[in-house]
Amino acid sequence: MPQGKIKRLVADRGFGFIETDGNDDLFFHLSALDEGVSFEELAEGDVLEYEVGETPKGKRAENVRKA
Repeated sequence: MPQGKIKRLVADRGFGFIETDGNDDLFFHLSALDEGVSFEELAEGDVLEYEVGETPKGKRAENVRKA
């Protein structure tokens, strides 16, 4: 499973961006968090594991959990 660090959190809107090994940051929404992971517990710099999914707007992280 790929891993990356949280680059930016937008807490009041419930989303953030994961810094990946590639050049692009990956969007994630609080709805993509695995059970037991609370959005309020996440902080910039935390390492996450995730799966990459496709949406009409592009790629996004799914099944996100702390590494």
